[in-house]
Amino acid sequence: MDVSALLLGSNGKVRSDEDLVFYHHPAQDGVSVTGDTVTADLPRIPAGVGTVVIVASVDPSRPGDVFTTAPVLTASQGNDTGLTFAPPDFTAGETVVVLAEIYRRDGGWKVRAVGQGYASGLAGLATDYGVDVDPEPPASPPRLPTPRTSPAASNSSPEDRLPLPTLEAQAPALVATSQQASQALAHTGATDRRAAVYLILDHDWSMEQLYASFVVQAFAERVLALSVTLDDDGSVPVIFSSGNEPLMEEIRLDNYRGRIAQLHTQVAWGWGNVAASMRAAVNHYRDVGAVDPAFVIVQVTDEPWDKPEFRSLLQSTADARVFWLFVGFGHGKLAFYKNLNATTAASFSHVGFYEAGKNPGAVPDDTFYAGLVGEFGTWLSR
Repeated sequence: MDVSALLLGSNGKVRSDEDLVFYHHPAQDGVSVTGDTVTADLPRIPAGVGTVVIVASVDPSRPGDVFTTAPVLTASQGNDTGLTFAPPDFTAGETVVVLAEIYRRDGGWKVRAVGQGYASGLAGLATDYGVDVDPEPPASPPRLPTPRTSPAASNSSPEDRLPLPTLEAQAPALVATSQQASQALAHTGATDRRAAVYLILDHDWSMEQLYASFVVQAFAERVLALSVTLDDDGSVPVIFSSGNEPLMEEIRLDNYRGRIAQLHTQVAWGWGNVAASMRAAVNHYRDVGAVDPAFVIVQVTDEPWDKPEFRSLLQSTADARVFWLFVGFGHGKLAFYKNLNATTAASFSHVGFYEAGKNPGAVPDDTFYAGLVGEFGTWLSR
């Protein structure tokens, strides 16, 4: 494989084509590449560079080669012991992987693990970051369909969903995953049905390692791939559950790489108030005036700490065209979610549960999506 680096300005793009540092251009403004080593001489990096992206790519002289086991990156400063990043393995024909970023923060430098794969080669990655690899630009840029967030969009047909060419252009690594999600929905009888997809992520202390090891990032990417089948705006609102003030942002086809790692650092660790996060999702769904049902995927690691409030919220949304899917990670107290529909007196027809295990990324796409959309697809097709 080949190792390279990109120097990015504050806009997330290279300043010029010279900011791609690789075997044909091995040094630029304090960043150099020698073999499989990238050296960043931090004091020499210009103030206009905010991020250095570390990339591994398949040797272009070996067509057909792809990554399966992800490359492992070790970052060290001086003689300090290195920190090792080991992304999950790849399964979608990735030929390039962004391993990590060195970025400015509060007057200093930090390192962030990313682990994002591309199936479009080094040229596709370079284009995403603004490197001109083709002197002939496309006749027209990819266009996202109008989001279905208001009654004015209610007449859109199944053909209006995000077209495959646009998905291939913006997020080629998600194409195969999105197709698996579509097949899983078809098995439930919910083909061509639409829904606004939301994602709630637990930010409890017990989740720290799952964020650091890309498990949560990989999970969010699978949800984004599902949204391409159900929604047409190429984005998913993401809510981080921590305390009484959850953070709401979004993950999109054009920014999903490393997005969870970027966002979750803005949220304090703590015992997540899942009910507060659920209310935030419902309020957003109502505020935008969406015409399609909402599919809210709630990742959980332990039972809610205010169960009466939690049950009351479920009851209040029974007729609101909102389906709640609780996805269990790890080995916490998940029996509460499993048993929500265990008794007739406490049955919620708009609630489902899927136990994804400690590492959902290790679950094959077909098995994962069957668990993710099974109950929801049945509810949606009623």
